Amino acid sequence: MFQRRMPDWLRHSPTPNVRSFAILAGFEAAARGVLISTFPIVMYRTMGDAETVSEIYFAIGIVSLATGLLVPWLTRFIARRWMFTIGAVSMITGSLLASTGGKIMVPMGLALNTAAVVIMFVCFNAYVMDHVKRTTMGALETQRLFYSGISWTVGPALGVTLLEIYPPAPFLLSSVLATCILAAFWYLRLSDGRQIMRARAPSANPLAYLPRFFAQPRLVAGWLFAVTRSVGWWVYIVYLPIFAVENGFDEKVGGTLLSISNGFLFLTPLMLKWMNGRSVRSAIRTGFAMSALCFSLASLLSSIPVAVIGLLLSATFFLILLDLSAGLPFLMAVRPGERTEMSAVYATYRDVSGIIAPGVGRLVLAFAPLPAVFAAMGLGLGLAWIIAAKLHPRLGRARKTALQ
Repeated sequence: MFQRRMPDWLRHSPTPNVRSFAILAGFEAAARGVLISTFPIVMYRTMGDAETVSEIYFAIGIVSLATGLLVPWLTRFIARRWMFTIGAVSMITGSLLASTGGKIMVPMGLALNTAAVVIMFVCFNAYVMDHVKRTTMGALETQRLFYSGISWTVGPALGVTLLEIYPPAPFLLSSVLATCILAAFWYLRLSDGRQIMRARAPSANPLAYLPRFFAQPRLVAGWLFAVTRSVGWWVYIVYLPIFAVENGFDEKVGGTLLSISNGFLFLTPLMLKWMNGRSVRSAIRTGFAMSALCFSLASLLSSIPVAVIGLLLSATFFLILLDLSAGLPFLMAVRPGERTEMSAVYATYRDVSGIIAPGVGRLVLAFAPLPAVFAAMGLGLGLAWIIAAKLHPRLGRARKTALQ
């Protein structure tokens, strides 16, 4: 009689490392990338006017914000691995609902996808802080953005192309990719801590952590940096295509420029090499200073549309530098016992930026033409540059030991 030997990958969970998390993030980017340029078009086609679309996005932003804050409280009853699973299943379901079309299913699909992104983001950050050393977080951010590069570069153009060929196609593709997220996650067998088990102590409501969050300047600064760079991306993705169309360019210019901007993700290894010789503060201040300059010049040169497009495209290079570096102050400052709760607080930057950007944009447009939105964005990035001066000058550098 021969005994069947259980495969090693079933008997022992693979040890998660930087590459494992980068691959997981790559699948997530692929699922989102094909829909980032598709959902706005489908929403506009379904609802018929920009005002209704804006109202739906605003409402979904508020729901998503509440969802992110509820995740740690829910982990009192649901293990983190199951929360991540719920997020992935929500993304699959949302994409399938949106593929059916209609004034009810499309917004429901968008809402589920948005909530799914928040849930997985909170859990993903908590896992990173559980398994990745502080000294290798910069490498993780670089690999994460690099693995996501193809998805974010090809995804926007691919999604719109598939939409023209067969409207449900981009949503069906996204649901398949979300299934890959789920499969990769369970292959890694991640959970609360380093073994698959329910946390010994239940997580508290993240709202109870807000006083402690605001009492830690590095956490607040990291959150503000995340909000600011996210608003920068929001302005670029939404208002640049409008500016291009108003100045006689083709409607596809916005999607093409977004794909080019996302192509800068392949330069992240070079960015990390550049960062390694400097502090985190230096990298963050450079990113904010240069992107602020590009947005401000774009406003001043609004009479030369080609120059505006070129400057805003250049700004995204530095926004990617901020994607790589601006989250590090938060990740390096969180205490082990507060990871899930603080991660939930940090994750609100996505929804807050989604509320601030259209709100400020509409307020500015009530008194000034569209290029003034770029000026306001330049001002916001400039303020973040000033705040970044408060960071420790050696943040992110390895400490010298007595033997060195």
